[in-house]
Amino acid sequence: MCQKGKKMLTQIQEMREKMIDSAEKNGFTSEDTIRCSQELDQLIFEYQCILRQDQERKEEVKFSFKQMIMGWPKQVIEA
Repeated sequence: MCQKGKKMLTQIQEMREKMIDSAEKNGFTSEDTIRCSQELDQLIFEYQCILRQDQERKEEVKFSFKQMIMGWPKQVIEA
């Protein structure tokens, strides 16, 4: 996982804890708790986008490598 993804996981955990604290102190429907929940949702969405981009890059590399191998002459592959 990339450094950005690891950093985002930390941010997600911190925001989750902040939201739980707010809910315990101010109630589940307080403005602060709802704001924390919305920020947490945004962080999770951004994290999922990063994961998807990483997976797409890996698939592109696999495809390129496969195309390269498929294009090699048979003698090179069997060597």
